[in-house]
Amino acid sequence: MRAFFVSLCAAALMLLALAAPAQAEVRILASPGGQVGPFLDLFERVRDSGERVVIDGPCLSACTLVLSMVPSSRICVTRRAVLGFHAARSMDRRGRMYAEPEASALVLQAYPTGVRDWIVHRGGLTSRLLLLRGRELAALYPRCR
Repeated sequence: MRAFFVSLCAAALMLLALAAPAQAEVRILASPGGQVGPFLDLFERVRDSGERVVIDGPCLSACTLVLSMVPSSRICVTRRAVLGFHAARSMDRRGRMYAEPEASALVLQAYPTGVRDWIVHRGGLTSRLLLLRGRELAALYPRCR
């Protein structure tokens, strides 16, 4: 499964390399998340490219870091967009998941104010997946044109 996420990020990076700078867009169709590192690398490249990000489907877990990395003015959402947030977690050598409260606090602070307020209003980042979509999402990010 880990190799799949790394491959997914690598494929996305290759697509970015083929896109024309500042005229293309990055379209998120469906991302279940994964390791944070590859997403940070990807979104740093997107931020530096000047490209617009179109969220056009589920953007879950580490994928939501796009909101922290790319200026809000370059992000838009479609009617299919869904953002999914949860607390940071890691896996030990035996494959057991454990909470990372310090990382969760850092991630929460990195989100734009409107997103952070929405998360806090719903109990904060916990193991439960919080889904932001529809009118609530459209109130924070413009619809794509």
